[in-house]
Amino acid sequence: MKQAPDTVSHLSRKKTAGRMALRFLGAFVIFEVIFCMVLLLVLILVEASGLNQIPAYESIRPVLVILLYVVLFAGSLAGCGYLAYRFMLRPLEYLDDVADAAKALAHPDETPIILPDALENIQEDLNQVRVQSIASAKEAREAKTRKDDLLVYLAHDLKTPLTSILGYLKLIQDEPDISRELVNKYAGIALDKTRRLEELINEFFEITRFSTSKLTLEPVQVNLSRMLMQIAYEFKPILTEKHLEWDLDIPEQVHMMCDPDKLERAVDNLIRNAVNYSYEGTKIRFFLVPENDRICIFVENHGPTIPKEKLERIFEQFYRLDSARSADTGGAGLGLAIAKEIIELHHGTITAQSADETIRFTIELPAHG
Repeated sequence: MKQAPDTVSHLSRKKTAGRMALRFLGAFVIFEVIFCMVLLLVLILVEASGLNQIPAYESIRPVLVILLYVVLFAGSLAGCGYLAYRFMLRPLEYLDDVADAAKALAHPDETPIILPDALENIQEDLNQVRVQSIASAKEAREAKTRKDDLLVYLAHDLKTPLTSILGYLKLIQDEPDISRELVNKYAGIALDKTRRLEELINEFFEITRFSTSKLTLEPVQVNLSRMLMQIAYEFKPILTEKHLEWDLDIPEQVHMMCDPDKLERAVDNLIRNAVNYSYEGTKIRFFLVPENDRICIFVENHGPTIPKEKLERIFEQFYRLDSARSADTGGAGLGLAIAKEIIELHHGTITAQSADETIRFTIELPAHG
């Protein structure tokens, strides 16, 4: 790593020396041209004026001609050297420009990279990398901020039910003559808070798994109809507790190649999201629509319309619709992000639409895996 600055410094010194040599050669060529022109002019004037008949001139004329040839030859060599060295030095200048631009990419900002016209294509590529680097850094900062905020919220939420559990258990312990009905009431409240505490602890594990592991698929042939009906059946007690109902349309004998555990997890996350954000007394629509080359799964619920700016971010990690964060609803903001990753691993797509207090999630999967 320590050799890099020395290499750059050495390259810079070579380029500086090259420029000095180039200036010297250029000056020498100009001098040679002027000298040749003067010498030729002298010879022409002497020949035209008849002075070439003077015996003294006859004796020095061969020397002047030889000198002219020598100067022309030296000038030609200097000119060739000038051109050759200039063409050798130009790539070094370009390389230096590209090195400076690459150095700027280590800490990119809004200032565009500008290179000589001959390097226009490289300039465009480097500016694309610069824009992508800025966007990636911004996204990473936002994701870290959301994750840090989430951990703070979860820590607070863990403390809330734990405090309630300890309080009600202490009431039961400190009041020996408490009635059986009151004991059952306090125990029931403590049990509800314990379940919520379990959910929050599971969210901590979910965050850890999602952050440290890469999802992989183990596809097998699956009766998708039976799997979705089983999921709907398992959610029935939760829907009853939330005063919700199913509106199911799942045709029989729809088969496909998939990872059943992962796909079940994705659909489960969509349904939990629908349960958390549904109005009481409404229905959750759960449809399976097989087509020629694809299979569509719809989960639709009635709840507050999601604004467009939030809808565009709904599949981001750690993003929650209820930024105020109630301790009794919602999750870690990972469910939809995990669902999206699972569906894309199955070469499918997942989208969300929201209008008129209706939210629909659509999963599209290739029919043949």
